[in-house]
Amino acid sequence: MTTMPFASQSSSSTATRHTPPLTVAAIDEMLEYLVAHWHKVEPAHQEEGRICDLHRFNFLLWHEEDIARSPEVTDARIAQVKRAIDKYNQARNDAIEKTDDWLIEELARRGIAAGPTAPAATETPGAAIDRLSILELRRFHMQEQIDRADATQEHREKAASRMAVLDMQRAHLIEALQRLIGEIFAGQRPLRVFRQMKMYNDPSMNPYLYKAADKAATRTAA
Repeated sequence: MTTMPFASQSSSSTATRHTPPLTVAAIDEMLEYLVAHWHKVEPAHQEEGRICDLHRFNFLLWHEEDIARSPEVTDARIAQVKRAIDKYNQARNDAIEKTDDWLIEELARRGIAAGPTAPAATETPGAAIDRLSILELRRFHMQEQIDRADATQEHREKAASRMAVLDMQRAHLIEALQRLIGEIFAGQRPLRVFRQMKMYNDPSMNPYLYKAADKAATRTAA
């Protein structure tokens, strides 16, 4: 497979200590490519690592959600889909945190730290990349609606108008995220990982899981 369009800025001769290690335009190009690519081949881990994994979990989530809404699937299949959604959503949240952890490690490696009064953003780069990933999935499937031969002209025009909004949102998100990463690597904003602390998949914190385990242990002991 060819290498994705995701090059580190730090390899450039003009890069400085405060140059972000990635450009958001390159990330988006990779995300857009992978959505189309994964509709032809099985989604798999790529060399780009954390960001690719985050995108892959969103891709898998998207299509499980589509299955869950089909009126033709059985209750047993819905249960399978629900468990898959829980698994992929947990993995997606972990991947967001790992993306931010990677950037924090890079900041530490370069010795970049924001001052104690520097204002933090409400969203981390990992969370914004997650939104960009979902946006590229939405754009791909909106384009499918625009191209549908079996749809009415009105339906295709409605999809095209929505695509125009998605394109505008993508441009705004890329610009804002690039600014945020630039400010973080300039030491103007701190990067603090937002820990999700998901409890529903933790067998020690979800009461339905730990109570079920206790009951099973009691039956075994009896």
